[in-house]
Amino acid sequence: QVQLVDSPGGSVQAGGSLRLSCSASAYSHCCMGWFRQAPEKEREGIGGIYTGFGSAPYYTDSVKGRFTISQDTAKKMLYLQMDRLRPDDTGMYYCAARRPIYTISNDYAAQCGEFNAADYNYWGQGTQVTVFS
Repeated sequence: QVQLVDSPGGSVQAGGSLRLSCSASAYSHCCMGWFRQAPEKEREGIGGIYTGFGSAPYYTDSVKGRFTISQDTAKKMLYLQMDRLRPDDTGMYYCAARRPIYTISNDYAAQCGEFNAADYNYWGQGTQVTVFS
């Protein structure tokens, strides 16, 4: 079992920046993802990344150019840098992990680009991010 711990979130003025961290107990052969859930809305996948060396992150369109996912595999840490925040970014943010499904083609990294919440097995406790005008 993978255990994940989200760093504290915060409150920031619109246009500002915030960085979230996720500490993982295991960081090998995993998809790592960031998700968020705004009040009265469905949980939304922000993006995902494979833990393999040199993997590039995937993003949902709504955050491209504003959010950046990075990782430090040696430290088993996942990060979410959020810039140019908007009030509608407000919500609970979660890091999550899953094991890719074995395939003959070994296309594990591509699976991390789907970041569907239902596919993720392990979750951080969540952290609140509030963006005010």
